[in-house]
Amino acid sequence: FSISFSLVFSLSSSKMKFQEKDHLYGNNNNKKQMIPKLILTAIFVTILVLVTPLSYPLFGSSLLLMMNQTKSKQLPSSSTPNIEPETLPSTSLKTCDIFSGEWIPNPKAPYYTNKTCWAIHEHQNCMKYGRPDSDFMKWRWKPNECELPIFNPFQFLEIVRGKSMAFVGDSVGRNHMQSLICLLSRVEWPIDVSSTKDEYFMRWKYPSYNFTMAVYWTPFLVKTKQENSDGPTHTGLYNIYLDEFDEKWTSEIEDFDYVIINGGHWFYKPMVFYEKGKIVGCHYCLLENVTDLTMYYGYRKAFRTAFRALNSLENFKGVTFLRTFAPSHFENGIWNQGGNCVRTKPFKSNEARLEGTNMELYMIQLEEYKISQKRAKRNGLKFRLLDTTQSMLLRPDGHPSKYGHLPGENVTLYNDCVHWCLPGPIDTWNDFLLEMLKMEIVKSKKERRRIDS
Repeated sequence: FSISFSLVFSLSSSKMKFQEKDHLYGNNNNKKQMIPKLILTAIFVTILVLVTPLSYPLFGSSLLLMMNQTKSKQLPSSSTPNIEPETLPSTSLKTCDIFSGEWIPNPKAPYYTNKTCWAIHEHQNCMKYGRPDSDFMKWRWKPNECELPIFNPFQFLEIVRGKSMAFVGDSVGRNHMQSLICLLSRVEWPIDVSSTKDEYFMRWKYPSYNFTMAVYWTPFLVKTKQENSDGPTHTGLYNIYLDEFDEKWTSEIEDFDYVIINGGHWFYKPMVFYEKGKIVGCHYCLLENVTDLTMYYGYRKAFRTAFRALNSLENFKGVTFLRTFAPSHFENGIWNQGGNCVRTKPFKSNEARLEGTNMELYMIQLEEYKISQKRAKRNGLKFRLLDTTQSMLLRPDGHPSKYGHLPGENVTLYNDCVHWCLPGPIDTWNDFLLEMLKMEIVKSKKERRRIDS
């Protein structure tokens, strides 16, 4: 119908131009010539009346397509073509458990490369440093009861226009942010607006959308001091003040519209736990007369305090996303005793179980999240669960392993089975994130309708 409309419009326009030309140059037509023209005009008007209502639903998509085609001309030279624009969600958006599903092949991936994105950290630049296989980039997450759309950078930037987003946590959280920068690079590169040169506290801005993205380094989420750079496992010994805010992020987070908080792998390190300024125990500190309370004690208290910080901020009105624990995949040894991750395909959901330490850390997060979510709701705040645990448990193939540096480079690096190659499985976290932002729009529309009614 839209083609018919275009054709009819084109023919009508051409006919009008010819008629105008004839009129200007004084070409007189006899009555016999006028009759067929009147008949044709009547036919065109009839077709327009019939076709236009049927074509109307297509106009919005066509307009958005034209807008995005205009934007695509301004994309950086490294951009990937054939990005399909999508309209913003309506209240009819289908909902399901997007976090329960399987990995299925996606031959269209990846949507950027290590050569087109400068934001990839060297140690996650697997293809640059010689990883021989590439199939780990060609999978997508398929929820059991619905479809999870592939990340659309145009749609994401429209949703966050004029807003801000902070990634709060450890280097896996930074890994997530770098993935987002790479995915958005198909539309626009951000500019560095950081107030410091410290790479642990960077801030980026997308000028065309007035969107700001920041990262806050806080691997323990609470106030921390490194007591010893060596410690029992040669990874340092840390004093963790479990009931005190880490003001490096809590003092700056109030103005953000979205906060994505995470934490996990650093809690394996030796720690001494403080509450009310006094030592209450530790995790593998090997200090005399100090009770080993295990990492789980510190993990629970740290998340409790971090959530309390967000709930206590007077001017914070943003949405908090807890990005859940992403399991590592060391095999044939632990991380510092020869462990590695050399698989090249995802697990099926029936081939891996969440158990042991992974299960314990995940459940602690859920329990503390639920407690804090209730408190947040009473305060008019929104807490959301960005549950990446199950999907990432099934991706032993997505880590850098030894491909995070040159083979002959003289560096002290263990096989990395914690972070994620870029491009790679972690890009799916932004599929999740975009879907959740769309759901926020739907929820807001429903809430406004409820209030208005």
